[in-house]
Amino acid sequence: MAGNLLHVENNRIGKSDGRLADKSTTVKILAVDSYTGFRTEGRKKMKYQYKEMPESMRGTYGEFAKNFGFDWKEFIMGIPTPMFLVTTYKSNGQPNATMQSWAGFTSANHGGGYYAILCSVNKGGHLYQSLHEKKAAVLNFMSSDLYKACMKTIQNNQFETDEITSSGLTVEKASWVEAPMVAECFMNLECRYLWEKEIVPGDDHVMICLEVAGGHIEKDYMEDMFGGKGVLYNVHYPIDPEDVKEKGCDYAAALRKVNQSCEY
Repeated sequence: MAGNLLHVENNRIGKSDGRLADKSTTVKILAVDSYTGFRTEGRKKMKYQYKEMPESMRGTYGEFAKNFGFDWKEFIMGIPTPMFLVTTYKSNGQPNATMQSWAGFTSANHGGGYYAILCSVNKGGHLYQSLHEKKAAVLNFMSSDLYKACMKTIQNNQFETDEITSSGLTVEKASWVEAPMVAECFMNLECRYLWEKEIVPGDDHVMICLEVAGGHIEKDYMEDMFGGKGVLYNVHYPIDPEDVKEKGCDYAAALRKVNQSCEY
C-alpha cells in the first residue's frame, strides 16, 4: 500500500479496519503493518500508532522487562516522573533507603492537605514492610551531583545495613515523624502513611498514599527550582521502535522553563 492516497474524514479512515486519524485530510500511506498501524503525511506532523508491542522490540529489554513488572508502553511513551529517595526505619532500627520515581503529588481535602502517591511499591521490599510498621517516611530530593550517591543505596540494601551511611550519605532525624532523612538532599518531605491500593487485584505491587506533614527546603532551591540543582526526573529506558538500538539506558533529567502560562 505504500504510496497510495487515502481520504480521511469524520475522524475515521474510510476503510473497514477502523483505525483513527486526527482530522479530515488526504494522506499518503507510507507503511502499514499489524503492529505499528499507519503513518501519514498531511497537514499535521506524522504520528505513529502503537496498540500491540512492535516486532522490532522482540528480544530487547523492552520485552524482557515484563519480568520486572514493566509494560512495553512505558519505554516508547517515555513519560518522566519525579525522582527521590524514600527513607524509613526498618524493624531493627536501621535506616532503609529506596529510590522511587513512579509517583505523583497533589493537594486534596478541599485544600487542607498535600499528598504523595507512590504508584508502585513492591510488597516484598523493605519499604513496604517499614511503612506498615512505622507509618512514616521521608521523601528526599537530590540534585544531579548527589544522584550517584543516592543510587548506591540500591546495592547497599541488606536488612542489617544502614542504607544511608553505607552509601556515603548522612542521616538526620526527622522533626515530625519517626523516620530518618538524608542531610545532603536539598528538600526533605516528612510524610505519614494513609492508605494503599492494588491497581490490579492480586498484583505484587501497590499504590500508597502518604500525607506530607511538612518539609525542609534549601534556600537555593526556592530561588531557582529549575536545572540540575532542582528536582530530577526519571526517563525509564526510552526506546524508539522505528530505530531500536542494541542497548539503552535510563536517564535522569532536569526541568527548564519553556513558557510562562499566567500570573495570579
